[in-house]
Amino acid sequence: MIRRWVLSLHHKILFPIVTIIIMEVFINKMRRLKGQRKLILIEEAWKAIAKEGMADYLKYLFKTVRKFFGEAIVVTQEVDDIIQSPIVKESIINNSDCKILLDQRKYMNKFDDIQTMLGLTDKEKAQILSINLNNNPNRLYKEVWIGLGGMHSGVYATEVSYSEYLAYTTEETEKLEVMNLAKEFDGNVELAIKRLVQEKRTTS
Repeated sequence: MIRRWVLSLHHKILFPIVTIIIMEVFINKMRRLKGQRKLILIEEAWKAIAKEGMADYLKYLFKTVRKFFGEAIVVTQEVDDIIQSPIVKESIINNSDCKILLDQRKYMNKFDDIQTMLGLTDKEKAQILSINLNNNPNRLYKEVWIGLGGMHSGVYATEVSYSEYLAYTTEETEKLEVMNLAKEFDGNVELAIKRLVQEKRTTS
């Protein structure tokens, strides 16, 4: 059975308490469950890294989790979040066989430092800085770079259906369009998305 815990990092009182509980639970399961794949994913990693004690935990986690048939994944919007944390950067980078990067053009002027820190080759650097430069404007996709242990790397397109795109878009105008239309269907977002998809098909 798959179990998933989701922890909000915003509550000042609950955060340290629940964090300790989750840390203890995962470490116990990591050691106790033999032959089963364990995975912990820490999103918005900079918030965790900034908390007292969490950086040391991440350092320990990345150094030991693979010994117990486990995986640790850190997700952050800014590469600097990891690079600027001296206690974590070496542990995470040195123990991450798989690196996934999105569009990094805003770091164009300082990407040499990022390249050095992540141990990227010139070929990998060129691949990363080519992300989303020549996308087809008629298709809803974004590109992503995936590097596997220095042995293989490439830029791949990730594309979803228009209905999925509308369900997960972060563009404010698109979200408002969906929600405003949903009001006409008594708040039913699914029906609103279906209507927008149908309208797009009839006009394209």
